[in-house]
This record gives sequence, structure tokens and C-alpha cells, in this order.
Amino acid sequence: MNPLQERNQLLSRRHFFKSTGLAAGRIALAGMLLPELARGKASPPALHGAHPALPGLPHFAPRAKRLIYLFMNGGPSQMDLLDYKPGLAKIFDTELPDSIRMGQRLTTMTSGQARFPIAPSIYQFKQYGKAGMWFSELLSHTAEVADELAVIRSVHTEAINHDPAVTYIQTGNQIPGKPSLGSWLSYGLGSECDNLPAFVVMTPSWSAKRDAQALYQRLWSAGFLPTRHAGVSLRAKGDAVLYLNDPPGVDRETRRDMLDALSELNAAERQKLGDPEINTRIAQYEMAFRMQSSIPDLVSISGESKATLDLYGPEVTTPGTFSHSCLLARRLAERGVRCIEIFHREWDHHGDLPRDLPLQCRDVDHACMGLIKDLKSRGMLDETLVVWGGEFGRTVYCQGKLTKNDYGRDHHPRCFTMWMAGGGVKGGLVHGETDDFCYNITRDPVHIRDINATILHCMGIDHHKLTYKFQGLDQRLTGVEEAYPVKQILA
Repeated sequence: MNPLQERNQLLSRRHFFKSTGLAAGRIALAGMLLPELARGKASPPALHGAHPALPGLPHFAPRAKRLIYLFMNGGPSQMDLLDYKPGLAKIFDTELPDSIRMGQRLTTMTSGQARFPIAPSIYQFKQYGKAGMWFSELLSHTAEVADELAVIRSVHTEAINHDPAVTYIQTGNQIPGKPSLGSWLSYGLGSECDNLPAFVVMTPSWSAKRDAQALYQRLWSAGFLPTRHAGVSLRAKGDAVLYLNDPPGVDRETRRDMLDALSELNAAERQKLGDPEINTRIAQYEMAFRMQSSIPDLVSISGESKATLDLYGPEVTTPGTFSHSCLLARRLAERGVRCIEIFHREWDHHGDLPRDLPLQCRDVDHACMGLIKDLKSRGMLDETLVVWGGEFGRTVYCQGKLTKNDYGRDHHPRCFTMWMAGGGVKGGLVHGETDDFCYNITRDPVHIRDINATILHCMGIDHHKLTYKFQGLDQRLTGVEEAYPVKQILA
């Protein structure tokens, strides 16, 4: 064999191993990112319009078709709002007993305090609804829909600081990088809407007189799921979605021609590389084109009746407020959006709680009532699950200086309160119980994994079976530890 023949043979071998290696990599990548292809489907998913549910989903008949999650970022004070502890008034400024604290973990913000003085709530409570549920005066509007709510007073978590705690309840893990709840719902159940995303997020303004904890887009990211399942954020000011409008001189027909040409180029690249994320890009361009018409229609509330606007409170016509966001949430829900999440920030009241907590409650109280009543009047509440809560609770002892009229509270993961309403949930009941100091759970503990398992159950999903292969593990929202839907609150 002459040198030229040897070189050609070597090149052929190199070409063979390079080609087969690339092909194997493409097959593996497709299997990880597009499991429906790995299971033997002959063609990729539809590139246009709404994407379908995974085969076999929902696992059973769902009670809810969609989720509206009202997330109070920062940790609302449960004993000032929904977990009434009248006995605390008699022991104002006394020391939290060691038998109650039991050496539990504290944050560095209070671990060095010389004392842990009891700070009773200064707010009045009343009973509402057929079950006589206790509500603070700060939630007098929400109290009007008491018979629609399942209040869970025994939620708990291991996370004690904001970022890991919010990441935990939103993604099922304290370490960033996992898909969010909304992304799991989009991935598993698909979309019922072909001109709006399956998962939409809003971050309205707040009224507390302090800076809020930061929010990160990873809280609504798709993680290792295909990126089309990531949440799309609607902005409070200016264009609702950035870069959605055509630049000057580009009309609708020109944009359509551009997208068609780009789609052909992307399809050729997909054929060449076998990268399933190219499908995502094509679908996103198409969705953006449709959203150029659907978003202006969505955010225009001029057609809403005065009676409807009055349900949500006086700030409903001000874009960027929580009230306006709740109205948009109803409009998104009736258009078929699978998951809508509203992050209302600055419930982190380490000090000046009597100044800031009423402002935060004023932001959300009227609108929460309005959303429930509006959904019910339209026949949508039975198919819409509404969830309210934060990432942890607050301590019964005061952080810093305590007076009769002023106090602050530190983070408390051992017990806090959430509520659910609508599809799949019994209204007018309280689940779980805490001790007289609102410090430890005494009955029916509910981990945040159980909260997520309950949400999935209402949506017709067995949380054990909604999985995605990543890094050699069948990943799921509720993680590897056991979780249980809270059957006592299920309709």
C-alpha cells in the first residue's frame, strides 16, 4: 500500500468514527431532550400551534384544567393573617420557652439575640363562613370567600433563607437548575392555546416601604426540560413582552415572509444536526408572531364591565398592580393558558411589620376576593385551581426591639399557612394545626412536596409518573423523597 492509499484509508477511518460518533451523540441528545422520539415516534412534534399533552396524560380525570398561583414572595406572617393565636396577648414580651424552640435552627439575623420576646399580633380577628374560619382584619375581603377556601396551617419546609426556599417550593429543589412547577405542567399537559404561551408569569409592584428580595428568571425556567416550556414574563410597564412589535417599516406580510424563510433555514439545520432545540426555536418564532395579535387583545381591559372591575378593587385599571395582574390572570385562564403565576414581592418583614404588612395586604386582599368571585361567576372556578402562599412563615418572637405597637419577625420554616380554592379542592375547611405559639405543627403536617403533589393531583397527574430522564435519574417535581397529595382537602 503506497503512502497516498494509507492516507486515504486513515481519512476514511477518521471520517467513519467522527460520523458515527456524531450520530450517536445526536441520538442520545434527542433521547434526552425529546423523549417522544426516543419512544419510537416517526416524526418530531408539531412545530406550530398548541403542543399536546404527553401520551397517557392526564393520568386520571382532572378536576382542574389550569393553575393560578398567587405567590407572596418573602414569607407572610401567618399569625398576623390566618393562624389566630389569642393566648399570646397574655404573654406579651415574655421569653419563648426553650421547650417550644427546642434548639431549632435560626437565621443569623436573630441567632445572636439575647432574648426571644413573644410578639402577639396587634390585629383583630373574626370568624367567617359556614365553618367559622378565622381571618385577620387585614384580609377582610378575602374572608368574604371563606367558603371557597381550603386553608392549610401546617405547611413546612427545610429551607430557612429566601433564595433556596423560593427555589425549593417552585422547583422541588433548593439547588437552582430544576424546572419550575409551571414548566412541568406545560411539559406534561401541553397547551390548549395556540397564540399564547402555556406558562405566563407576572411580577407586579408592591407597597411596603422597603426594597424587595430579588427574583430570578430561573424561578420560572424550564431547567433541563425543552425550553419551550419556560414561563414567559408579562412586563408591568411598557410593552407587555419585549421585542414583540415589528420595527418601523416592517408590515405583517413582510414579517410572515421572513418567518417562513427562517423556518426553512432552521428546518434544513435541524435535518443536518438533529438538534431538537431547533424545533423549539421555530415554534417560538411562530408563537411570537401570533402573540403580536393576542397580547394587545389580552392586556386591553376596556371591554370589562364596571361590575367586574369593581370586584378587583380600585387599582385594577393601573397596569403593574397586583389587582391588574389578577384580572389579566383571569383573562389568560379563559384563553386556555395552563399556568399563570403572580409573584408579589416584599413580604419579608424583619422590622416595621405594623407599617408594611397592612400595605402588602391592601395590595392583594381585594384582588384575591375578586379573582375568586369572578372565576366563579363565569363558571371557571371548578376548573381553575387557585393557590396562595409564600416560601416560609415568620417567628412568633420579635426580631429587634419590641413595643406594644411595633415589632418585626424573622424567617420561620417550621410552620406557615397557605390556601387553595377551586378545581379539586373542598372549600370552607381548615387543615392542620400549630401549637399555641405558632411555632411547631401539632396535627397533619404538610411538606411543600405535598403541596406540589396536591397541585399535580388536582390537574390529573400522579406526581410519581411525571418524570424526565436527566443525568441518569428519572427526575420529578416532588424529588426522590416521598410526597403525598393532601387528601383531606380534595373534593
